[in-house]
Amino acid sequence: MDYLILLEITGKISALGGGIGAGLAALGAGLGIGQIGGHAAEAIARQPQAVDDIRGAGIIFAALIEGAALFAVVVGLLTVVL
Repeated sequence: MDYLILLEITGKISALGGGIGAGLAALGAGLGIGQIGGHAAEAIARQPQAVDDIRGAGIIFAALIEGAALFAVVVGLLTVVL
C-alpha cells in the first residue's frame, strides 16, 4: 500500500518538474531572443552600414535559440505526459 502512494507522489512531482522545466525553457528563450534583438539594434545604431550582416546573424542566432528551446519544452512536456 505504501508503495502505491509513493509511486503516485513521485509521478506528481515529476509532472510538476516537467512543467516547471518547460516554462523555464520558454522563459530563457524569450530572454535570449530579447537580448539578441536589443544588441542587434544597438549594433545597427553604431554601424548603420553593416545592417544586413547584423540582421542575418541575429536571425540565425534567434533560430538556433528557438530550436533548442523547442526541444527543451517538448522534453519537459513529455515528462508530464509519460
